[in-house]
Amino acid sequence: MQIYRAHVLVCGGTGCTSSNSEKLIKEFDTHLKKNKLQDEVKVVKTGCFGLCAEGPIVVVYPEGSMYMMVRVEDVKEIVEEHLLKGRIVKRLLAGDKNQEDITKSLDNVEFFKRQMRIALRNCGVINPEDINEYIAYDGYKALAKVLTEMTPEQVIDTVKRSGIRGRGGAGFPTGLKWEFASKSKDDQKYVCCNADEGDPGAFMDRSVLEGDPHSVIEAMAIAGYAIGSNQGYVYVRAEYPIAVKRLTIAIEQAKEYGLLGNNIFGTDFSFELEIRLGAGAFVCGEETALMTSIEGKRGEPRPRPPFPAVKGLWQKPTILNNVETYANIPVIFLKGAEWFAGIGTEKSKGTKVFAVGGKINNTGLVEIPMGTTLREIVYDIGGGIPNGKKFKAAQTGGPSGGCIPASLIDTHIDYDSLVQIGSMMGSGGLIIMDEDTCMVDIAKFFLEFTVEESCGKCPPCRIGTKRMYEILERITEGKGQEGDIEKLEILAKNIKASALCGLGQTAPNPVLSTLRYFRDEYEAHVKQRKCPAGVCKSMTQFVINAERCKSCGICARACPANCISGDKKEPYVINREKCLKCGACMEKCPFKAIFKNV
Repeated sequence: MQIYRAHVLVCGGTGCTSSNSEKLIKEFDTHLKKNKLQDEVKVVKTGCFGLCAEGPIVVVYPEGSMYMMVRVEDVKEIVEEHLLKGRIVKRLLAGDKNQEDITKSLDNVEFFKRQMRIALRNCGVINPEDINEYIAYDGYKALAKVLTEMTPEQVIDTVKRSGIRGRGGAGFPTGLKWEFASKSKDDQKYVCCNADEGDPGAFMDRSVLEGDPHSVIEAMAIAGYAIGSNQGYVYVRAEYPIAVKRLTIAIEQAKEYGLLGNNIFGTDFSFELEIRLGAGAFVCGEETALMTSIEGKRGEPRPRPPFPAVKGLWQKPTILNNVETYANIPVIFLKGAEWFAGIGTEKSKGTKVFAVGGKINNTGLVEIPMGTTLREIVYDIGGGIPNGKKFKAAQTGGPSGGCIPASLIDTHIDYDSLVQIGSMMGSGGLIIMDEDTCMVDIAKFFLEFTVEESCGKCPPCRIGTKRMYEILERITEGKGQEGDIEKLEILAKNIKASALCGLGQTAPNPVLSTLRYFRDEYEAHVKQRKCPAGVCKSMTQFVINAERCKSCGICARACPANCISGDKKEPYVINREKCLKCGACMEKCPFKAIFKNV
C-alpha cells in the first residue's frame, strides 16, 4: 500500500461541484506532476464539508489547513507554496489568519467549533466512491458485530435504549418502529429509506448520500436483520444525480465485498438493496405515499391504520426511516446506546443536522447536539445576519413547520420545545429571516408550495389550502377584508383536524405560527393597506427625494419600464402608474435618493 505524506481533500458535493471543484482536482493533478509530487501527495474527492457559503473548499492534511473559495488559478500557489515549500497560503485560509498555531486552522474555524458530527462524521473526510476508505473508518464493523454477536431482539433493544427518534420530521422513536415491524408475522418484510427530501432549502440527506453512502447501506442491513427482512429500497429524488451515482457505486461495491447479498459475514442473513427514483413529488415524503410510489403507482397517501409496520410496501410489514436516521445507526452500535443517549436532552437524544440558509452569513450544513439554542446556531455557528441587519425569525420544518420570532431566539432546539412554540423539527431545513422580511409573504410562499404539491386526494388539503392561499394573496395585494384573518384561522384549524396525511395536517402551520407571533403585520396589511417590511409590491411605492437627487439619470437608465424621467436641472420623478416596483432604481442610485414609501 502506498503511503502519502500529504492529502488534498477537495469538496465534491453538489454545491462545490457547481463551482468547478472538478476542475480544481484536474488542476491539482497537473501541478503535482509538474512538481514531481504525484507520488507524495494524494488528491481525494470528498463529500460536503458543510461550509457551503465559502466553496469550493480544499483541506490539506496533515496540517488541516482549510482553504476557502479556491479558484483554478489558486491551485498552482497551493502546490508550490504549501505542498512543495511548506508555506501555508494565508490569503485563502479559513478562520483566524493571524493565529499562532496556523497548522490547526480547521480547528479554529468558528463554524465547526460548536458542532458535533455524528451523521456527518465521514462527510468531507473520505472518498465516498471508495469502500476501502469507509472500512478504514470502522465501516461495516457495526454490521459485523450485529450479525455475529447479537440477536435481532438485542439489536432493537440497543436502538430503543439509545433514544434515537426519526430525523425525517415527526420524531417517532426509531427502536419502537423497528419493534412493531419485528413483531409482525409475515413471509416478507421490507426496509425503506426516505431520501426524497422535498422541503425548500433542505439538502441534509443529499449531502450524506453524496459524502457517506455506505453508512446508510450498513444501517439498512442492520435494520433488515433486526426486523427479519431481506430486501431494502432507497427512494431518492431523481434531481440528486451525484447522490444517485455515488449510492449506486456504493451498493455495487458492497455486493462485491459480500456486504450485501447472501450469507453476509458467513451467517445465514441475506439482504439486497435497490434504488427507486422519485419524480420530485413533495407528498412522496409521506411514508405511505412513498411506498405507493415504489409500487409503481401514483404517489398518494393511504389511510392509517393499518400502519406500515403491519401493512406497508405491497401490504407487507415495512419500516421507513430517512437518510439521517440511518446514518446514526452504525455509530450507536460502535460506541454504545448509553453514549448516544448521553448527548442531547432528556427526550431528544443525539444530534441534528440542519441546512441553514436565508439571511445568514454562514450558509451550509451544521450538526449540533439536541438542546443547542437557536441563538448559538444563528450567531456562533452561522456568523450572524449580513449587513448588520436584525434577526427577525427562523423557519424550521419547511412547509410543515412554523416561524420562531426573535423573542424566542433562546429556544432550545429539540422536538418538544419546537412543538410547544408552534413549530416542529421537520427534516432539518432552517431558514433565517432578517428585519426586511414580510411574514405574511413568507406564509404565502410556503402555502403556495403546499397547494402545488398537494396530491388532491382529500378535500381539506386540495380545497382548503387553496382557499387559504387565495385569502393570503388578497391580503398581500392590498385587498384584504375585515374578517380575513379570522377566516384563515378557522380554515387552518379545520384542515389540521381533517386532512388525510401529514402534508395536509401540517400545511397550515406556517400561517398559524405567523398569526401567533406576527399578527400585527397581518392587521397592518388588512386595516392600513401597508406592508411594514416593504415587500408586498402592491402596497409599496418608490419615491425620489428631490433634495438628494443629483439629476444624474442613473436611475432612469436602470429602470426596465422607462417610467423615470427628468433633466439635468430638475430632480427626476417616477411615474407610479408605470412603475413595476422592482427596486432596480433604488439599488443603482449612488446618492441613496430613492426610498420605499410603505
